[in-house]
Amino acid sequence: MNANFLDLPAREAKPRKNGITSILDTGTPTQQFKDFIESHGNYIDMVKLGWGTCMVTKDLTQKIDILQQHGIDYYFGGTLFEKAWLQNKVEALFDFFSANQVKWVEISDGTVALPHAEKLKYIELAAKKFSVMSEVGYKDQTRSADFYPAEWIKCIQSELAAGAQKCITEARESGQSGICRSNGEIRFGLIHEILNGGVSAKDLIFEAPNKSLQTYFIKLVGSDVNLGNIAFSDVIPLETLRLGLRSDTLESFK
Repeated sequence: MNANFLDLPAREAKPRKNGITSILDTGTPTQQFKDFIESHGNYIDMVKLGWGTCMVTKDLTQKIDILQQHGIDYYFGGTLFEKAWLQNKVEALFDFFSANQVKWVEISDGTVALPHAEKLKYIELAAKKFSVMSEVGYKDQTRSADFYPAEWIKCIQSELAAGAQKCITEARESGQSGICRSNGEIRFGLIHEILNGGVSAKDLIFEAPNKSLQTYFIKLVGSDVNLGNIAFSDVIPLETLRLGLRSDTLESFK
């Protein structure tokens, strides 16, 4: 039976530049990981093996093989970069990326006190070998509260100019930092100032680990908004949000 009888938003074909869904893998068992990728890989553009889990994943090579077989990019998360920076081992980290055929790297300063000028130099350096995503925003709520919209815009623009292909807006896996307040409320004014301050949504990946964030960004930007920190269990529900098939976005796309 033909299931294409509804008028749904057009979705860019893979490999996508927009409408990216980036999954956060926090240590999913390998067989379950394989099942998710085989079942839902059409809707997954990237997988972040976050929290430094690549350092303790026994089946890392097997997971990478699965992703490569399905044409899905992967990266190891910005916190691993921050740890390497603290220990003055960024060069060794880049060698580790190359050894694991990593195409994308994340440069972040969400936890450490990395001077921004130095961060820009690392973006420039990484961009010579890899495709770079930088992350803007802090995990600590006090630092986040003191980080004003104009500073967000300045950092995003300078990091894109330094060679980042996308900038990630911090929200953590909890949705309670960066672009969100500690109670999970979205900083609506911040988002609007960023998007009205000369930054294109196409250059951003909004971390959106829960349905309320996903819905907000789809309604604000459209079905082809780039979203990150998505749980494996949310891949199909998110795609239905993008297509206006759930109550939350049903009337957004007619």
